[in-house]
Amino acid sequence: MAARNKARKRAFQILFEADQRGASVQSVLADWVRHARSDDRQPPVAEYTMDLVEGYAAHADRIDELIATYAVGWTLDRMPVVDRNILRLGAYELVWVDETPDAVVIDEAVQLAKEFSTDESPSFVNGLLGRFKDLKPSLRRD
Repeated sequence: MAARNKARKRAFQILFEADQRGASVQSVLADWVRHARSDDRQPPVAEYTMDLVEGYAAHADRIDELIATYAVGWTLDRMPVVDRNILRLGAYELVWVDETPDAVVIDEAVQLAKEFSTDESPSFVNGLLGRFKDLKPSLRRD
């Protein structure tokens, strides 16, 4: 598995855990880093994982606003927790990380949905992130 692919998967897991626990993503990230440092069996948290989590945290309100606006028929609260966090991660990377090609971001998010969510989730994730890609120039607000 490529390094960035692993970093995205771990970032998704951190966002998911924070959502499930009702904790901040920064505190869950700190827990993961601390655990990796104290347990030799745990791999270190990659720099790109930290970048993704911290980047999401910096834009969390705007990202949730975008998802709520464009996820037709779904509120954030009603959306499956896995899908919600895959979309959060994908939206951050798609809209705010210019170094990663849009097609890579969308494909990686779809793969996460295939691995961790329902049969319908990959097409939902693909469709919503595809819409964000089309609207990208007008979505970014810092």
